[in-house]
Amino acid sequence: MERRWGITIPLQGLPLADQRELIAELPDLGYTDVWSAEANGADAFTPLALASAWAPELRLGTAIVPVYTRGPATLAMSAATLAAAAPGRFALGIGTSSNVIVQRWNGIPFEEPYQRVRDTLRFLRKALRGEKVTENYDTFQVQGFTAGVVADPPPPLLVAALRPGMLRLAGREADGAIINWLSADDVRTVVPHVHEGGPDKEIVARIFVMPDTDAETARGVARRQIAAYMNVPVYRAFHEWLGREELKPMWQAWESGDRKAALTAIPDSVVDDLVVHGPAAHCRERIQQYMANGVTTPAIALMTQGDPAAAIRSLGLK
Repeated sequence: MERRWGITIPLQGLPLADQRELIAELPDLGYTDVWSAEANGADAFTPLALASAWAPELRLGTAIVPVYTRGPATLAMSAATLAAAAPGRFALGIGTSSNVIVQRWNGIPFEEPYQRVRDTLRFLRKALRGEKVTENYDTFQVQGFTAGVVADPPPPLLVAALRPGMLRLAGREADGAIINWLSADDVRTVVPHVHEGGPDKEIVARIFVMPDTDAETARGVARRQIAAYMNVPVYRAFHEWLGREELKPMWQAWESGDRKAALTAIPDSVVDDLVVHGPAAHCRERIQQYMANGVTTPAIALMTQGDPAAAIRSLGLK
């Protein structure tokens, strides 16, 4: 499998319309991929559509599109359109997202997440090949849908996964997995479950990075992000499964309503495991440790403040 080096877009610290020159520079810096995220900022597809025109050499991927917040047919149409606009350069990553995004923000019940991802994956396999789909899935029904745009080739399908059930689904029925909020050592625990479906599966990892940032500043930023994510039920369950006992005091403080105590309860060792920081050369080495442990495609997610240009250039491989 080709060695890849990706980054998350849109880039924080710049208006989307002003990112053209920096994204166009990415291939010359050694980046091969751009991967979008979708939570409460930009949608997953628009930044990739722009990047497909600004830097035609780059591979494009969603990491991830929630399976609840678009209907199955709408999701298939969005994916097929981008895949047709960038033939052979787009990968569709889907996942459950979280109860916060799905239920609190979008008013959609966050129910049967494993089944919903499985059903959406099976629907997309058919729909993106141009097949007419009439099917009663466990979590939704589709009656007579045929995509009017069919990309050649259809995009690979990846599944965002944390624990064994979803990881095995990604390996068994998808083309790979997207993993998130874990250490380089954790990759060794996660990847074998995907590889039960075959050794050639792609493993995309969103890796949070703050290059050339002093440790105190980096840990302060990282603690707020860790507290925000690790108290979401799906991420808490993931880290409990990984055996990260050091987060118990943070969880207890959060449950009691003491947010300040929750932040201070996160040990430096956990921060340093989950967020890459320090000199840029050290950060590149840390990212490469993820790859040595089984990640095929790092998707760097910058956590630096302000203009991201210096950080992006410092982390490039060229």
